[in-house]
Amino acid sequence: MRLRSALAGLLIAAPALACDPGLPGGDAARIEGQRYVLAWRPRPAPIRLGEFFALEIAVCARDGASVPTTLRVDAQMPEHRHGMNYRPSVARAGEGRFVASGLLFHMPGRWELAFDLRAAEHGETLRASVTIP
Repeated sequence: MRLRSALAGLLIAAPALACDPGLPGGDAARIEGQRYVLAWRPRPAPIRLGEFFALEIAVCARDGASVPTTLRVDAQMPEHRHGMNYRPSVARAGEGRFVASGLLFHMPGRWELAFDLRAAEHGETLRASVTIP
C-alpha cells in the first residue's frame, strides 16, 4: 500500500519535476505558471535605482505546452500606473534561454516585471514584483 501511494505521488508530481528551468548559481527567482516555469535573475545584482540592468532568463514548458519561441519583458509601477521610460530588448541565448537588456527603474517603489511568453498556438504572461529602495 505504501509503495502504491509513493508511486501515485510521483506520477502526480512528475510534470512539475520534468520542468526545471534552473540557472546556474542558485540565486535566481522562480515563477510557476500553468504552461511555463521561468527562472530569472538581474545582472548586475541587486537592481539599483537609475542604473541599467539586464535579466538572465531560463524557461521550460510544462507537459503539453510548446517551448516558447518569443519572450517580451516589460515593467510597470502598479501604484503609479506607469511603466519604464525605456523599452528593453530581448535576445535568445540558447534553447529556453533569453537575455533582456536595457531595463532601468527610474523611481523607487514596487515594480512589477511582466514576462510575456509566446509559442505558435498559445502564450502566457508571468509576473514578479521587485521593490527598489
